[in-house]
Amino acid sequence: MSEQRLSWQRALAACLFCITANAAPTWAGGEPALSRTATDADLAWGPCPDVFPAGCQIAVLHGDPAQPNADIFFKVPGRYDIPHHWHSSAERMVLVSGELHVTYDGQPTVALKPGMYAYGPAKAPHRAQCRSTEPCVLFIAFEGPVDVQTAVQKP
Repeated sequence: MSEQRLSWQRALAACLFCITANAAPTWAGGEPALSRTATDADLAWGPCPDVFPAGCQIAVLHGDPAQPNADIFFKVPGRYDIPHHWHSSAERMVLVSGELHVTYDGQPTVALKPGMYAYGPAKAPHRAQCRSTEPCVLFIAFEGPVDVQTAVQKP
């Protein structure tokens, strides 16, 4: 068999290996990769905890909110005030849509625009306002279980 043909067969075998290796998860737990947008029709939006006024919604993207490492979309209508509150967990956030002004106690207000990242330390009281007329959608990755407490309670 010619060297060129062997080279081609090796390339085909390597390609087929890549395709079959990527066809199904082979890592521990067999968990599939996923991707979502805030406008996906199959997202299950539900109400926020009672601490927040009506109109606030949450969609779980990954994980169990009662366990560490859950990811959610948090959505509020335009011109919505998010009351003073805190979380037991740190939160890593990226604003997906709208303009959200966030104020952590003792720090200046930050105006988040789509694509901006923000980090909120565990137990840090904060409030926010969706300043845009369109809804504000925030991606949040929680380190610990998802919870919310009114800021009048001591962290």
